[in-house]
Amino acid sequence: MTTQEITTVTVNRSLWAETIRQLRRNVAAMVGLSILFILSLVAIFADQIAPHDPIKLDLLHPLQPPLTPGHILGTDDLGRDVLSRLIYGSRASLMVGFIVVGIAGTVGVILGAISGYFGGKIDMIIMRVVDVLFAFPFLILALAFVAILGPSLINMMLVLGMVSWIGYARLVRSVVLSLREMTFVEAAHSVGASDMRILFQHILPNVVGIVVVQATFGVAQAILAAAALSFLGFGVQPPAAEWGNMLTKMRDFMRAQPVLVVAPGMMIMITVLSLNFVGDALRDALDPYMRL
Repeated sequence: MTTQEITTVTVNRSLWAETIRQLRRNVAAMVGLSILFILSLVAIFADQIAPHDPIKLDLLHPLQPPLTPGHILGTDDLGRDVLSRLIYGSRASLMVGFIVVGIAGTVGVILGAISGYFGGKIDMIIMRVVDVLFAFPFLILALAFVAILGPSLINMMLVLGMVSWIGYARLVRSVVLSLREMTFVEAAHSVGASDMRILFQHILPNVVGIVVVQATFGVAQAILAAAALSFLGFGVQPPAAEWGNMLTKMRDFMRAQPVLVVAPGMMIMITVLSLNFVGDALRDALDPYMRL
């Protein structure tokens, strides 16, 4: 390993150590991380935690109020346990958020890095595609593609991932444009390093911080978009439980049983708020001016 690579590794380690220290001192971030950790455990162990089968019907006991024996949050119009559906809904919502960010981040980082580093015709083609996609409202574009492919959980995740990469591409491109002029890139060129080696071993490690921050907010945006699509009938299809489709199916019973709408709405709000807390804290911790 060269002296430059050792220095880069040392700087990156100290940066992440300082970032973790800053996060520990941020109360909102720790609250958000704690909530997300609990929600993740609930999603992973939903089969063991949920008191009832989320799709099992009990037509003899519909619209039971909260605190009914055996049903802490009551039942919906088909007698299904609301708490169990919320628990299984966390699995669907979190899975959508992380998979969408995984797809969008991978595609966006690669295309943005290539565009910013090589420039020329490659940059022009990629950025014109980005400009065209940015010309359409995000949700309208997602609705159009889901309508073409058909409403389902997998299609929704693919569509949201493929319309979300443009933000990552523009962000990474702007950073790479400045990094490629730095002296450590010129030094790598002078010792004969290939473009791919410079891009993936020297430039992209310096982009990880801003991508992590963008991804944190991206998970929140994906969860909201998935809930919106499900609410409109283009996302997760019944009888599967997802917070968005729980809202749309229960709105007719909002006056009779407000908890049927309030519960999934609160889950969406708490999850997105926790992600925003963490994202804000990460942004501040990774900003060098905030550490002065």
